[in-house]
Amino acid sequence: MNEFPLNAPDLPLAAPNIGWLTPSKKLQRTVARTLMEFSMIQPGDRILIGLSGGKDSLSLLHCLAHVQRRAPIAFDLAAITIDPLVGGFDPAPLVPYLAALGIPYFVEREDIVGLANEHMRGDSYCAFCARMKRGLLYKAARREGYTVLALGQHLDDLAESFLMSAFHGGKLNTMKAHYRNDAGDVRIIRPFVRVRERMLADFAAHNHLPVIKDNCPACFAKPTQREHFKHVLADEERLNPQLFRSLAVTLTPLMRDGLATVLGPNELEL
Repeated sequence: MNEFPLNAPDLPLAAPNIGWLTPSKKLQRTVARTLMEFSMIQPGDRILIGLSGGKDSLSLLHCLAHVQRRAPIAFDLAAITIDPLVGGFDPAPLVPYLAALGIPYFVEREDIVGLANEHMRGDSYCAFCARMKRGLLYKAARREGYTVLALGQHLDDLAESFLMSAFHGGKLNTMKAHYRNDAGDVRIIRPFVRVRERMLADFAAHNHLPVIKDNCPACFAKPTQREHFKHVLADEERLNPQLFRSLAVTLTPLMRDGLATVLGPNELEL
């Protein structure tokens, strides 16, 4: 989910801009409306951003900081990276970058591929890795006193997940916009659920964000279902330019699944 759009060039190897960046007006509006639509941020929230080092999560960092500087409510921001200890993935450049921005930054290291080889039974590396990373994020959030986890999945990700679930899982599901974890102590928000991936790629490229590419050997060993459906959606969008506008409407009830656990059923009906 942090790969670049199909056929897009790599981001320029220019020095990153050190300082807070201002998102485009369109990106600002889309994020602000999404935050309000799903009641994502409350006064006094302590928000931990899942920072993979990809274009999406780095864009989320700057977008939420932009909201923080202008919102009428106060909330805290920090960032965290899960280092799976695979060759080629090195989050070290993010340390001085986050320090220059004045953002508390945590790095959790875990040999996820090694654990998968030892414990995985009848599952994919990607699914096992996702569960492991999520558990580490929750654990760190509790330890450091953060009650909200912000993730950078965008509308393209949700559309791909929807097709994967329908075609291979026999269910109409996608990622939720705002919900609580099973333990009930951490809220998860996805402020980009109405943002197209290309908007984030443009923002990252224009500002030379210090993107760290995903180097998981398991993901590169064979094409994933997600990559397949990314191609399917790209082909369909060429025939129907309004595809993602329609999908955004279709997916809204699925995005809202879980809101009742956050807002309560009475408030949800308003």
